[in-house]
Amino acid sequence: MLYLIIFLVIILIIAFKSIKVVKQSEVYIIERLGKFHKVADAGLTIIVPFVDHVRSVVSLKEQTMDIPPQGVITEDNVTIVIDTVVFFQITDPAKAVYEIQSLKKGIEYLAITTIRDIVGKMNLDSTFSSRDLINNQLRILLDEATDKWGCKVNRVEIKDINPPADIRDAMEKQMNAERNKRAAILQAEGEKQAAITIAEGRKEAAILDAEADKEARIRRAKGEAEAIREVAVAKAQEIQMVYDSIKKANPDDKLIQIKSLEALEEVAKGNANKVFIPFEATKALSSLGAIKEVMKDDKKN
Repeated sequence: MLYLIIFLVIILIIAFKSIKVVKQSEVYIIERLGKFHKVADAGLTIIVPFVDHVRSVVSLKEQTMDIPPQGVITEDNVTIVIDTVVFFQITDPAKAVYEIQSLKKGIEYLAITTIRDIVGKMNLDSTFSSRDLINNQLRILLDEATDKWGCKVNRVEIKDINPPADIRDAMEKQMNAERNKRAAILQAEGEKQAAITIAEGRKEAAILDAEADKEARIRRAKGEAEAIREVAVAKAQEIQMVYDSIKKANPDDKLIQIKSLEALEEVAKGNANKVFIPFEATKALSSLGAIKEVMKDDKKN
């Protein structure tokens, strides 16, 4: 009975040592008598007990690794602290186990030295404005260096860049100065546009005023001309009426001259009328003067 129990225990130990279940996205590195034997993929794997053993369990998933913040000196001698994260994936598990003592340590040291080399060739302003360029250069260099370790670097991201406190203060002052400058420029542009708009408005108002004044003058001139025309027509009608009356009365020459002078007197009453008396009319005027004197003498007598 004791031997049976011992036999069953040995069977269980052998089974435990022989049967391995590999999880999805993982592989086992199997060694036989201390030498690499095979890579066991996901699923059930049988190994020889006490001859084969699992050297390492390697994950095939994409992994992330935080690089400790590093102080880096830029080209313009400013010390900044850069915090970086690396995304990598193992493509050849055997190389990742046998080609390097510690894959993560190797990636970390490569990332540190590469960051210092890249950033050391750039000035402070470039480090802030060229993150994508730094990330891409880091990825390319790390991917080339880790290829012999069976590893592929997919992405490198700079999480943070911290300059010294005095540099941050200077940068904040510079940013404030730039904001104030942009604000002053925008204000000046606004005032300029406002002045232009006001000037254009005044110009258009002056043009409209001039056109209105011109139209008013034209209308006044037309009105005055129409009034003069109406007055002239009325005077002409009066003269025509006088002429017709005289013609019907069949007057003699002296009466015609007297009526003509009376008509001229009426015409001359207008402010805008100027009357020119012909030289021949002066004889009639002298005759009228003589007649007037005779009439006065008759009244006295």
